Amino acid sequence: MSKLPAHFEQVIGERAFFRRGQRILVAVSGGVDSMVLLHLLHQLAQKHRWQLTVAHLNHKLRGWHSDADEKLVHQTVGKLCLQLVSENADVRDLARCQKLSVEMAARKLRHDFLARTAARLKIPSIALAHHADDQVELFFLRLLRGSGGEGLGGMKWRTPSPENRKIELVRPLLNLPKADLKIYARENKIRFREDASNASLNFQRNRIRHELLPFLKRRYQPALERLILRLMDIVGAEAEFARAAANSWLAQKKRKSFARLPVATQRRVVELQLQRLNVVLDFDLIEKLRHAPDRPVTTAPGRAIARDKSGRIRLCSPKVPEFPTQWIKTQLSGRAGSFNFDGLHFEWRIYRGRDLPRRKMLNLECFDADKIGPYIVLRHWQPGDRFQPIGMKLSVKLQNLFTNCRIPREERARLVLATTSGGEIFWVQKLRISERFKLTETTLRCLHWRWKSR
Repeated sequence: MSKLPAHFEQVIGERAFFRRGQRILVAVSGGVDSMVLLHLLHQLAQKHRWQLTVAHLNHKLRGWHSDADEKLVHQTVGKLCLQLVSENADVRDLARCQKLSVEMAARKLRHDFLARTAARLKIPSIALAHHADDQVELFFLRLLRGSGGEGLGGMKWRTPSPENRKIELVRPLLNLPKADLKIYARENKIRFREDASNASLNFQRNRIRHELLPFLKRRYQPALERLILRLMDIVGAEAEFARAAANSWLAQKKRKSFARLPVATQRRVVELQLQRLNVVLDFDLIEKLRHAPDRPVTTAPGRAIARDKSGRIRLCSPKVPEFPTQWIKTQLSGRAGSFNFDGLHFEWRIYRGRDLPRRKMLNLECFDADKIGPYIVLRHWQPGDRFQPIGMKLSVKLQNLFTNCRIPREERARLVLATTSGGEIFWVQKLRISERFKLTETTLRCLHWRWKSR
């Protein structure tokens, strides 16, 4: 006889998920996980006087398969003599309108449906069927997205609904592997439906499930799931501690120096304040604010934030970049020459034909000297400047190139560029050379262009 029901009841009791006589909303999709969850809760309902209501959302993503899922849930709930609330949702329409992935749109609609249903029926808790396999897959999903400690900690046993914080989500199966749920379903003749899309490798979660995890278990660690779950527990607990320490520090009137806080607490202090300001969290942004007090960072057009020395994050007006106006003009007379401009030393030499250096040299580029003309002008970036990097068919704004190349805003105005006699930009510090002035089969004279910091 399976020990799963006893384990299930023990988890619920130890974690005090439900009170005696409480109403519970059970989210049921028709898959093995949620059908087993419903079966287990129904078995215990009379003993604990729980009042179960089943909620099913038809995402309409798999045509008749989705309708068959809904039909099975209706039949099962009818046999159990329980109340059922079901709705249909247009997931693809929401994904298109809000520019979300289908998976994210489905999640948003599902949480909205469950929270609305629970609130309308005055049900305080929603039971979800997430299990240990979901946790492991989520760990790798978030790891590959670059999540921090809280993300890698995975799902919690109980959390407020993201749509209504007065309603609690509980996950009583969270430490049970899916294999155990399938065995229990087979032993107890519990009907369920397999989602065919779970086998599709078009989804990253499925590639992790069917490719990455089996490979890691086979080649590196057979007990991978157990170790990952333990790691998630450790990382999640430490993340909670850092968050508690940050909240405690922010609540103090006389605060300890921000600079003396542990790095993990500093990051969480910055993160919590950014969340309150509705700023999208980004590791690089957090690090800029943590390392550089009183230096504004632009987060959106017309909006900037900065951290003062006490650790407080504040909104401020973005600093308008100052565009240096100094420039010099130099003749390309003779075969070679050199000059200095704003902290850089330049050397140039003209060779006959397409004479390339014998080896790759640092800070050396080669151009068609005749296309550049008899003189060049060196200056800094100015608003409206356009440039055509090698390999591109059209010119683009330098500002857009700087953004794409992740060149910090405060650094852009200091970069040096060179223009031809006709005023076209042929070289920009830290960017590729110009398409228009590259060497070709028709090149008669080659300009070697070198630079270095003085």
